[in-house]
Amino acid sequence: MPSPQQLRIQDFHYDLPAARIAPEPLPDRAASRLLVSRAGTITDKTFRDLPGELPPHTLLIFNDTQVVRARLLAKRPTGGAVELFCLEPVAPHRALEPALQQTGAATWRCLVGNGRRWKEGPVTLEFSFAGRPATLWAERQAVEESGESLIDFRWEPASLPFAEVLRAAGHLPLPPYLHRPDTATDAVRYQTVYAAHEGAVAAPTAGLHFTPELLQELTQRGTALGQVTLHVGAGTFQPVKAETMADHPMHAEPIIVQASLLRQLLAHRPHPVIAVGTTSLRTLESLYWLGAGLVQQPDQTTLAVTQWQPYEDAPSVAPEQALQALLSYLEQQGSDTLEASTRLLIAPGYQFRLVQGLITNFHQPESTLLLLVSALLGPGWRAVYDHALAHGYRFLSYGDSSLLLPG
Repeated sequence: MPSPQQLRIQDFHYDLPAARIAPEPLPDRAASRLLVSRAGTITDKTFRDLPGELPPHTLLIFNDTQVVRARLLAKRPTGGAVELFCLEPVAPHRALEPALQQTGAATWRCLVGNGRRWKEGPVTLEFSFAGRPATLWAERQAVEESGESLIDFRWEPASLPFAEVLRAAGHLPLPPYLHRPDTATDAVRYQTVYAAHEGAVAAPTAGLHFTPELLQELTQRGTALGQVTLHVGAGTFQPVKAETMADHPMHAEPIIVQASLLRQLLAHRPHPVIAVGTTSLRTLESLYWLGAGLVQQPDQTTLAVTQWQPYEDAPSVAPEQALQALLSYLEQQGSDTLEASTRLLIAPGYQFRLVQGLITNFHQPESTLLLLVSALLGPGWRAVYDHALAHGYRFLSYGDSSLLLPG
């Protein structure tokens, strides 16, 4: 397939007035508007209309990651503030789940805000846990070429898992373009109602519109539901600064998928699969490339999708064959859980293997998420965004939604 490496990101620009960025969530999740693009025809609905807009025999796939309170506001000995945004664990565990259960001390890769005056020594954060005083100390070990820092944390009581430290002392990492601190409302509304596994530093925002009642209605209408886990990394906020995509690195993000989901996908073919959000879509398409890789090299021990893999390697592997290869791999491993990572960049030129549609919010200009939408819709993405701008849709994380069915 054609490589998108020479795509110029400025070709995916549109003018987004600041007034169109939704600063707060609506009081009712399902009251958001829904733009439906079906084979190029655009209609205006509300999100409550979604069950009636889906094609017959649809399987909806949700990302059930849960946002962690990854922003820590510490103080220097002189009283100045330092913000630590925890990105990923480094030691003693690199895997997210054991790192969140680590007690006493740990090292994480972080973004540091207001850190120029933090020369040496620890910064501290006083908090309370179960009504008792607690303290977190953080010391900078090194600054990496990327500008991110390795931060050594230690805390008392040392028996607390790091996940509990974040819950008690941290703040939700709202998107930087909101330009406001998180609130008690965000603690509820910046999570999906089906969030189950801690690990994301940004919400899979397409899912924020769903309510328990809407999920029940979907099931009653015969829509099948499935779940994957992709822990959204800070790379989702990273602007594309390179002139062409060849020089833009995609961050690796962990994905976790159960064998039961792989069987569900196999049994559902050839009926439509629609991803709820770009993270669900990237997870599903990554499954294809992981399985295709196993067909070619069955002895792999570490499963990962690279940024350019689909454009460098186009195996004639059917989706069913790829899914079956993943199930065989899990059987050989004696496991029901597939754990892998993906750097997959989906951009114009990409050929979709498992997904036939997408539910998603409206994304920032010149972003990798907009490239993904363009890959799905082709040049028609501009008509969708022009319509949304002309008809008063709210944009970005707390904004309105769209159902994109390329046909």
